Amino acid sequence: MTTYHPTQLHYPHGSLAHGSESVVLTPETADWSHSGLRVVTLAPGESVIVATGTEEFAVVPLSGGSAAVSAEGTRFELQGRDTVFARVTDWAYVPIETSVTLEATSDRPVELALCTARATTRHDLHYGPAEEVAVELRGGGQASRQINNFASPEQFGGADRLMCVEVYTPDGNWSSYPPHKHDDSPDCEVNNEEIYYFRIGRAGATAYSEPGFGMHRTYTGIGHEGVPIIDENVVVRDGDVFLVPRGYHGPCIAAPGYTMYYLNVLAGPGGERSMAFCDDPTHHWVRDDLSGQPMDPRLPLMSAAGVHQPGP
Repeated sequence: MTTYHPTQLHYPHGSLAHGSESVVLTPETADWSHSGLRVVTLAPGESVIVATGTEEFAVVPLSGGSAAVSAEGTRFELQGRDTVFARVTDWAYVPIETSVTLEATSDRPVELALCTARATTRHDLHYGPAEEVAVELRGGGQASRQINNFASPEQFGGADRLMCVEVYTPDGNWSSYPPHKHDDSPDCEVNNEEIYYFRIGRAGATAYSEPGFGMHRTYTGIGHEGVPIIDENVVVRDGDVFLVPRGYHGPCIAAPGYTMYYLNVLAGPGGERSMAFCDDPTHHWVRDDLSGQPMDPRLPLMSAAGVHQPGP
């Protein structure tokens, strides 16, 4: 069977920009049905009104500091962070059919990620303090990574379909490994569309790195009739987006000298929110092997209090 590209999956930095938004990714742009992402930059004191319509939102400060989220007569002050590498951030959930005002309250431009999912049930507006975000260390050895579970199903039950986490991979390490999937294959429990939004930083610092890079792999393996085969191995840089409509994804590899961050946004057709997955059986044995290896001592890279300073 011939391998080909069913649609564009890798969007380099700037290719999804529109006006002041560096990323505008709708389900229609992605050629799927449920998940989306916008990255909005607001000048100091600038505000914008957004109507959520049929989408539920997670508002996640990325860079620049503080912002305010106002809706339904309630105002949440988000402390935010200088960059995604500086600390675990607070965040806000905004339900469908809501008019929300986003305002930059910092003295610098503020960058906000708006993670979206098409939804049908209206939930409550919610503020998530950084101190309550569950930080998980996963893997072991060179596949050690940090996951900030701010809107995973286990951490946050107040959404209809939206699921989001942040993943940090120290320089030289692998993450999203072993390769796994959560699609409509018969062997999978759930069917999720997944977005990877990458930021790359210099190891040992909190600033972004334009020349920094990493690698990402997504593949379907043996396909079946009517389903395109995916076999993508790409270089990802700061601000890139990669779409996973189906298939195994992983590894993500942080090049030596450069720390990798990605924001995962997932949503599916309904039912119970779940990030359940099934490994590529060829590499499943690696998961048990990694669990027996020590965690990278550089982790966690940060907490709500700021950057982690490991001991000698």
